[in-house]
This record gives sequence, structure tokens and C-alpha cells, in this order.
Amino acid sequence: MSDQDLELIQEARVWQAKAWTARVIKNDDDDGWAVAMYKDGEAEPALIGPWTMGRDKKNPKPLDHNAFNTLVKTASEFVRRHEQQLYATLNKNLIVSGAEMDYKICLQIIPDEDDPYAYLSAFDPEGEQIAKIKVRPDFKLNQASALKWMQQDFGRID
Repeated sequence: MSDQDLELIQEARVWQAKAWTARVIKNDDDDGWAVAMYKDGEAEPALIGPWTMGRDKKNPKPLDHNAFNTLVKTASEFVRRHEQQLYATLNKNLIVSGAEMDYKICLQIIPDEDDPYAYLSAFDPEGEQIAKIKVRPDFKLNQASALKWMQQDFGRID
């Protein structure tokens, strides 16, 4: 559904567009105000930040189109950085040198709530996967562990 298909709220304390909703809320930490940015479909805010007081120094400054666009840009960048950090945490790779060629060794952690696990994969220089095994999610991928796996002909790791 596009923005045109929905009745969007664009008021002083709630503004919707571009798959985001900004809500000006009372700042629990002090007498000021904060703005919470929600991505459509998410129950929790992606980002909460301070919001400017209005001229009366009592009420919040009203949201407007320009302020909302700036908030969307900031919240989107925050979400993107968080996703990149999570991806980097769950996916590691390195190059290990064999007798005839170098291999790219990859560890992909699957953070299942009930039963997390990981896959260790080996790729030849052309990028073709030559081995893949399931390992514990706390497997430590480093040069020594990758070299040991290669020397075991990419067999099962105990």
C-alpha cells in the first residue's frame, strides 16, 4: 500500500509518511520532549531522540514536513547501521592458503531463539562452495581453526 492509499496523520505531535511514524512524547528523564520514530509494522520505536521545546517553553515544537524528513533520514541511517553491525556479528570470513590454492572460509551464525547454530563453509578461488558443515554457534573462526579444518580436508569438526 502506498502513502496515497492510506489516510496519513500529519499533525503537530504525530506525522506519518514514507513507511515511518514520528510521535512526539513526554521525555521521562526530564521536563522536555522526545520524538519516537516507528517503522511501519514495528511495535517498538527504531529510534528515540530529544525534541525541541516550542516558543512557550512548555509544549513541544510541532512536527512539520521538513522536520519529519530529517527524522526519517536519521532513523533510517540508524537502522541501516544496526543491521550492518548485526550482519557483521553473524557472518565472518577469512582467506586461508593451501598448498595449491587459497580458500575463503565463512562462518554464518543462525541466531535461532531455541536452538542457535552455525555453518562453516569453504569456497575455492572461483567462488564455488566445496564444503559446508554445521558447527556450534560459538565456533571461533580464526586462521588457526580455518587451517586445521582445511588440513582435515574440510571434514567434520568435533
